[in-house]
Amino acid sequence: MRLTHVAHLRLPFGRLLGYEVRAIPAPATAPALPVSFDQRRHVGAGDRAGSWMALSLELPGPVPRERLAEAWLAVIARHGTLRSVFVPTDAGTSSAASPGVPRLREATVSGGAWVEHAVAPGAAVNETLRAVLDAACRPYAAPSHRLCVLETATGPTVVIAADHAHVDMWSMLVIARDFLAALDALAAGRPVRLPVAPAFAEHTAALRDRPPAPIGVHRRWREILGACDDLMPRFPLPLGSTESQPERVELRDVLDVDASAAFSAQARAEGVSTLSLAVSAMTAATRELAGMPLRAVFPVHSRTEERWHDAVGWFITNSVIESSEPDPASCAAAVREAVELGSWPLAEILAPWGGMPEAPGMFAISWLDLRRLPVRVDSLGLRAQYVGAAIRTDGVMLWFILDESGLHLRCRYPDTPEARRNVGAWLDRLVGLMRAHADSSAGGVIRIGDAGFRIERAVRDDVPAIAALLGEDADGREPDDATACRYDDAFAALSRDHAHFLAVVRGADGRIVGTMQLTIIPGLVRGGATRLQIEGLRVAGELRSRGLGSAMLAWAHEHGRARGATLAQLVTDEARDRARAFYARHGYASAQVGLKRRL
Repeated sequence: MRLTHVAHLRLPFGRLLGYEVRAIPAPATAPALPVSFDQRRHVGAGDRAGSWMALSLELPGPVPRERLAEAWLAVIARHGTLRSVFVPTDAGTSSAASPGVPRLREATVSGGAWVEHAVAPGAAVNETLRAVLDAACRPYAAPSHRLCVLETATGPTVVIAADHAHVDMWSMLVIARDFLAALDALAAGRPVRLPVAPAFAEHTAALRDRPPAPIGVHRRWREILGACDDLMPRFPLPLGSTESQPERVELRDVLDVDASAAFSAQARAEGVSTLSLAVSAMTAATRELAGMPLRAVFPVHSRTEERWHDAVGWFITNSVIESSEPDPASCAAAVREAVELGSWPLAEILAPWGGMPEAPGMFAISWLDLRRLPVRVDSLGLRAQYVGAAIRTDGVMLWFILDESGLHLRCRYPDTPEARRNVGAWLDRLVGLMRAHADSSAGGVIRIGDAGFRIERAVRDDVPAIAALLGEDADGREPDDATACRYDDAFAALSRDHAHFLAVVRGADGRIVGTMQLTIIPGLVRGGATRLQIEGLRVAGELRSRGLGSAMLAWAHEHGRARGATLAQLVTDEARDRARAFYARHGYASAQVGLKRRL
């Protein structure tokens, strides 16, 4: 899923409409809902623009506005936090701009009306959308969420946004999934049945009732904050002015799908998680450029029980991480400690500092692996994008997103010359280290006795060597020019679609000694199983019967599993008796009859 910013959001041009609903708070005499520590910080900072997050989805065809509105109301009805609003305390002495302690009240939400937001001549759609969401999704708006639609001839692009006090990134996926499910039901003429999910206020109450944090947790918070002058961790290099500045947002695709798989494989070889290996790279970059340990604010999710998986709310609490050495095992221990430090109510832990001791330059690192979440949407088919708002800032915030297309990051920092130089250098070094881990990954290495081989995605210059290997099973001749041209065309087609992995195996001298083509095939057959197709597995003649083919096949199976495949299938000619016997030894059976014809 693309991780982006409202200024970089890819939107079609069309009519921009918002669906405005009414939210009437319960009277002041009604009991207030519990407010989490982070909600209190966020809303207590006052009413302001740019405190929202959003998700955009391109629907595959036209959808009537009435159906969009009905689906959205069904989502609101399911999730209690979307039916709650913040109100200032003591209306006579406070205001939304200076609210004192915010209160959270249940609200009655009723259907509203579609309002068109004109895009001014010469203005970008993004600018108009930003203005709409800045006005509608403020902490004290009632409600503080908005459904917007860009209407085009091919279908609507839907943007769903909400103030951060009510949602996190996981929640946005839940909202999108429920919205799409409601649309599907309405399109089929069925009633929308979205059972009421647990409200975030229930989670806040449960967390508040937890026992006090152990003494050791308090001690480690004191030690880490003490090393930061009794403040939350700050970025380790100078950022220039300590005043809030217009933000600079960098979007980087750190690792593509292959490099991401290699990075994860290297993490497994080290006995750590992918996140821990990323922390290792961040620790090394910080040591090299700043000469100090990595210390940062480290958000951790609090959906520790399954009942919260389908709920919507701000299920994130802040922790701190301190990583002194880039050794992956040490970084894994630092990640485990950070999760533990963030697993207790923060109000009690931070009471000695009078709350969270924020300061200019605060440094935060967020990590989300979408592949591991129990909530999924077709992010590629819907061209889904996570969207951040535009703000002024005095700190550095780094978001990592891992999905089926690779590892991506978004970094926000104050747009000063010093920050451009120092944050940019730190990001460059971090990305370089992560790519180096992927390039040297143990996941791309296979060993046969004392000999080592590396498996890589083929490049165009490898095509003649691949063609020669494929030709060895025919009559041993080098391909003629016409055949070579067809190979080049086929390689170009394979390169455009990353579902295909044309692999080459290189010996220690760099010579290509093996090849195979792997294809990931999603489908509805076999209960919607994703399949791994293996074709053209060849090993150079002098290396056959030495185990290289078996090692390549095992590597192919791991490649498929890492991409969600649950079944491996292959094709070989009936005349290749030795090849058929080889595959049979590795568990392949002729369970079906394959038929072919020329076209």
